Amino acid sequence: QVQLVESGGGLVQAGDSLRLSCAASGGTFSDYALGWFRQTPGKEREFVAVISQNGGTTYYADSVKGRFIISRDNVQNMVALQMDSLKPEDTAVYYCAASVATSTHIRAYYRWGQGTQVTVSS
Repeated sequence: QVQLVESGGGLVQAGDSLRLSCAASGGTFSDYALGWFRQTPGKEREFVAVISQNGGTTYYADSVKGRFIISRDNVQNMVALQMDSLKPEDTAVYYCAASVATSTHIRAYYRWGQGTQVTVSS
């Protein structure tokens, strides 16, 4: 079973950029679509972006479209989320997750990392 570990979170100012990484171990990395989700206290975890097994298909939440880019490296077994023009409303714990489908629905994901905190100050 694949295991996922996120890194790269931190405290930044509005307008700054941040790059999150998710390293995978175990399983066959290229078998999985990889997604990023985020969650703030008291709210449900929400979809941010997903990339297909070969990287050829990506989907984004409307709230991040044009600002975030998801990418993957099937040799290094990593998925990244480049976040530009960050806004205070992007503040959340960000999770990467694995699925067999390139899905925007949280129920399609069955392996999760522990999360990394992103805080954007105004």
